[in-house]
Amino acid sequence: MPEKIPAQAGRIGLRIFARWVQWLLALALSQLALAVLAEQPNIVVVLVDDAGLMDFSGFGGEAQTPNIDALSEAGMSFSNYRTSPMCAPTRAMLLTGLTSHKAGVGALSEIMTPEQQQSPAYSQRLLPGVKTVATRLRAGGYQTFVAGKWHLGHEPGDLPNEHGFDRSFVLDASGADNYEQKSFMPFYADAPWFEDGLPTALPDGFYSSEFLVSQMIKYLDGRDPDRPFLVYLPFLAIHIPVQAPREYTDKYTGVYHEGWDAIRLSRVKRAKALGLVPAGAEVPNIPPSLRKWDALSPESQAHYERRMMVNAGMLDAMDHHLGRLIDYLKSNGAYDNTVFVITSDNGPEFGEPNLDANFRSWMPRNGYNDDFDTLGEKGSNIAIGAEWASAAAGPSHLFKTFASEGGMRVPLIISGPGVFSERFNDARVYVTDLAPTLSELAGVPSGDVDGRSLVPLLRREAEYVYEADDPVGFELGGNSALYKGQFKLVRNTLPFGDAEWRLYDIVADPSETNDLSAVHPDVKAELLKDYERFASENGVIALPKDYDPYQQLRRNASGRIFKRNLPQLVGYGVLLLGALAFISLVALRLRSRRALS
Repeated sequence: MPEKIPAQAGRIGLRIFARWVQWLLALALSQLALAVLAEQPNIVVVLVDDAGLMDFSGFGGEAQTPNIDALSEAGMSFSNYRTSPMCAPTRAMLLTGLTSHKAGVGALSEIMTPEQQQSPAYSQRLLPGVKTVATRLRAGGYQTFVAGKWHLGHEPGDLPNEHGFDRSFVLDASGADNYEQKSFMPFYADAPWFEDGLPTALPDGFYSSEFLVSQMIKYLDGRDPDRPFLVYLPFLAIHIPVQAPREYTDKYTGVYHEGWDAIRLSRVKRAKALGLVPAGAEVPNIPPSLRKWDALSPESQAHYERRMMVNAGMLDAMDHHLGRLIDYLKSNGAYDNTVFVITSDNGPEFGEPNLDANFRSWMPRNGYNDDFDTLGEKGSNIAIGAEWASAAAGPSHLFKTFASEGGMRVPLIISGPGVFSERFNDARVYVTDLAPTLSELAGVPSGDVDGRSLVPLLRREAEYVYEADDPVGFELGGNSALYKGQFKLVRNTLPFGDAEWRLYDIVADPSETNDLSAVHPDVKAELLKDYERFASENGVIALPKDYDPYQQLRRNASGRIFKRNLPQLVGYGVLLLGALAFISLVALRLRSRRALS
């Protein structure tokens, strides 16, 4: 036996050594895993302007968006994401995680009443002390860049360089021409573009989607490759004026030939096939003032068909140029560690300024036309109008500006490292959730925000982030909504609403066709109390029942144009008075001479 002791001891020693090696290996692997998890991802946020729920081809739309679709297939697409029904409030909410009123952007200046203009909640700029996700990420080591539509003010302290962005090239207006540096509507005197906080001029050969991506690539070329980055790309597409190079527009020849009634029904059908709405969902009601396609003359049909072709071409062109950014990130090795967030600020735009006589008289004075042969090209200024907007919003009711689903339910895609692939996740999520989500992904504090991080959904650690009894409210220009569990309380203003509260089971009835106010008066009363609490906490200013945002726009535009032209009018008045005085003096002298003679 004694001679076996050394051999046995050797075997024990080997086992101990092997376990020690295994422990070291496990420790090393765990540290490596922690290091990978701790690596801050690059983040690219793409904000499309005025795209409806189904406008991306992966969501059932007609426009070809292969680059967005590839990100959708690789990541998680959300089918129950809601945003504000208009642009500037959405941008404030997306960047801060706060409700639009707390951020200071409760409405657009174009549609605000005098009372709203006196309230901090409607200041049209991010309020002092409000931090953006760019500010938070920059404090956490990120390089931060933005190129596109800002629309959150350009007075001292308002521009992106004062809100966390290292480099910026932005437009501070609701929109602008996509080919030239000029306003698209009389409300604005010009197109105010800024680079790094200073007024700047656009280059020759400018087309918005192409330029913004090229500018972003230029900024990324100058970055520190050892530090992560945040890219914010708020495109002008597909906001009015709807403009696209002819080669993109022509791709959609014949697609919209049957008109808006047919497209609307086909979108509803595709929505059911994709599971965006239940199979038994009804077709949403059409506002009675909207025209039937068959009521148009053949010439008008051709014109409107071409407009929608341009709209699709504009989205297609935007996706193409986004693909250039994706290829750039792949070429320098940054793509694999980049999280992409792609969404829209609100639903389709229904406004059609070309129908307004004052707008039509303004167009030629500013180098615009709506000639059929050049629709969508340089010098063209068109919109798709309410009928196409209603079709594009399918399977939802109404469109941009209004608190119905057509204005608020839009696509959301999150894709990248650590994000599971799922099409479609139906958890309730909101625009205020994006800032805390990005903060958690970056490993930085999100601060005190109204939204909730979606990271548990992205990693499949949870099925939802909102409980059934969590109320979430929205308000913009009197258009109001409150979501709670399966229910939605909603009120819409003129011209397509009546300012009355309605209650819908938004899960079974996403088209908002069956008002349950009489069936569930207790539920309606409960949600009304929730909304009143939301309005009080956020400083919402109640508006009269006859408030019409587009009538208010006309009043505000007239006042702004008058104020802008006042010095010129005073000058003309002085000249006229001088001329009258001179004529009077000459007449007086002539009379005096006659009297003497």
